[in-house]
Amino acid sequence: MAGLSTYAMRMARLSAQIFGEVVRPTDSRSMKVVQLFKEPPMAKRKEVYDWYPQHKIYYAMTQKLRFMGLFRDEHEDFKEEMLRLRKLRGKGKPKKGEGKRATKKK
Repeated sequence: MAGLSTYAMRMARLSAQIFGEVVRPTDSRSMKVVQLFKEPPMAKRKEVYDWYPQHKIYYAMTQKLRFMGLFRDEHEDFKEEMLRLRKLRGKGKPKKGEGKRATKKK
């Protein structure tokens, strides 16, 4: 922009600002940075945030199907069986007011 009047330089800067271009003259290395910032961030790209399935939705659906008897989750069955066996041996959580601290005061 050398050799232009101050008015012409200011108008060139203003038009660059309005149209989203680089306001001041920059070299090619700096233009790479400008191009990087023009692109949307990686986290906002659909192919990135939609890569993995919606685990919460799948888990809720399988739990409902399991409750209805249409889906069998062996791991959940195993965990429930282990809890049931612990309770039979007396290893479950105490009820409210029946813990160690409550028995000490009596």
